[in-house]
Amino acid sequence: MQVLTWPETGTAIIRITFGKFKEVGSVGNQHTYTCDTTASNLWNKKISAMGFTLHILDKNKVRIGEGYISLDDVAPQETVKFATTLSVAGKPEYIELLAQQLPDELRFLAPPKMIGVTVNSIPQGALLKVDGQEVGTTPKIVQVSVGKHTLEFSKEGFNTGRFPLEMGPDDVSGASVSFELGSAAQDTIELRDGSVVNGDLESVSGMDVAVRVGGRSQHFDRNQVKRIMLVERDASPSTSALPAPKQQ
Repeated sequence: MQVLTWPETGTAIIRITFGKFKEVGSVGNQHTYTCDTTASNLWNKKISAMGFTLHILDKNKVRIGEGYISLDDVAPQETVKFATTLSVAGKPEYIELLAQQLPDELRFLAPPKMIGVTVNSIPQGALLKVDGQEVGTTPKIVQVSVGKHTLEFSKEGFNTGRFPLEMGPDDVSGASVSFELGSAAQDTIELRDGSVVNGDLESVSGMDVAVRVGGRSQHFDRNQVKRIMLVERDASPSTSALPAPKQQ
């Protein structure tokens, strides 16, 4: 049995009690459970059109399924009973409540709206940060709240990039963002076996190509190299051209 109150802090308005899970069917790893449920209105007003999403977790607190319950026309201090059916990929151990539909006077208790956005980069495989927090590599589906956010992209061999993202209250999940990384920050050496090395070209001789990768020099036989692409670099002050001498 699990007893949950909502909201978790402050004055409790709803108390929901879930009985023991009873398995009623399964196909592969997908299991169907049912449990006896009671909901008590602890508020001083009648509850109408209130809905909650159920996050179903396993023993490691990993989400393995979702459900939904709705409450309507529940008088103050009244308790209603019903059965809840859950379809999950695994064995359920815990349930979390997430308010989805609330009366106007309780909407301030609802969690912030989250919107799913697919973020990609050209090329793919860039490390992605959302508001300074690492979330994985592109392509990646991220959940963001309404408001302004900053996406940061970084990939070895390319200049880093930043992209401002703003989500409105009427936006829905399913949008996508694609960001093209800046020009390569390092020279590119393409080998004849199809592999590519990104680094700083140090020297090219008749039979040897030297490239600095990660602070260490690597040498390749001239015949291994198919193509070399150089990035434009700013001239250092020590190698800049000297002023022309004055005419006598």
